[in-house]
Amino acid sequence: MAGSPHLDELQVLVEFEEPSVAILKHTNPCGVGSDADLRKAWDKAFATDKQAPFGGIIICNRALAAPLARAISEIFSEVIVAPDFDTEARGILQKKKNLRLIRLVTSAVEARPTADIRSVYGGLLVQGADVAGDITRNVVTKRRPTKTELSAMLFGWRVVKHVKSNAIVYSRSDRTLGIGAGQMSRVDASRIAIWKAKEAGLSLKGSAVASDAFFPFRDGLVAAANAGATCAIQPGGSVRDEEVIAAADERNMAMIFTGIRHFRH
Repeated sequence: MAGSPHLDELQVLVEFEEPSVAILKHTNPCGVGSDADLRKAWDKAFATDKQAPFGGIIICNRALAAPLARAISEIFSEVIVAPDFDTEARGILQKKKNLRLIRLVTSAVEARPTADIRSVYGGLLVQGADVAGDITRNVVTKRRPTKTELSAMLFGWRVVKHVKSNAIVYSRSDRTLGIGAGQMSRVDASRIAIWKAKEAGLSLKGSAVASDAFFPFRDGLVAAANAGATCAIQPGGSVRDEEVIAAADERNMAMIFTGIRHFRH
C-alpha cells in the first residue's frame, strides 16, 4: 500500500523511552523530538523541517490525544502510527482525507529487532541488529563532554542510526536541529544539515553532531565546529583519526568514538 510504513521506518520509535514523536519522509527521519508533553515533542520534531513532513509518516511512542491530533491535522500526512488514539483524537483525524491511522499492538521492547534481514541478489543477508553498547567511556579528546553534551550526543546517535548514509545529525538532548541524509560525501551531508537548520531558523550553537560513520578527513569536523557544534559522536576508524581528534582538540570540542558504524543503505 502506497504510503504505508515499513518495519525499518518504525524502528526509530524503539530508540526512545521518553515520550517522543518522529516524522519520516521517504524512510528518512526529517525531525524527532522528545518531551513529557507529547504535543511539545511534536513541536520540536516539526520545527526541524516544516516542509518535508508534507505527505509523510508520523510516529508516536505514546497514545495520541486531541491536542496533538489538532496540531497534526494542520498539515497533510499519509500515515500516523501510535500505540493508541483516544476517541476525540480519532474524531479529529478521521476528518482528514487519505489519512491512515495505525495502532501498534506490540510494545517497544517486543519490537526491538535481534537481527537485520535484507534481500540481496540470489538470496538473503542476515546480520546482527545494530545495537549500541556503552559508548560513554570512549572519549578520545582532551575535554570530556558535559552531561548536557553527552545527552545531546546520545540523542543524535539514536536518530542518525535511521538516516540513510552518508548521514549527519545535529541535535540537542531533546530534539533534532538539522539532518543531512544520503550524500556521497560526508562533508556534503554536514553542509545540508547545517543549511536545513538555518532554513528552519534553528541555531546550532552548543549543539552535538552525530555521524553514522567516521569522518575521513578533518574538514567535516571543522565544518561542524564552525557551525556551532561543541561535541561530536562518531564511530572512528579512519586512517586520519588522529588528525580529526587534533582538529577537535584545537577547537576545544569533546568527541566520542563509538566503535560502531551505522551505515544505513
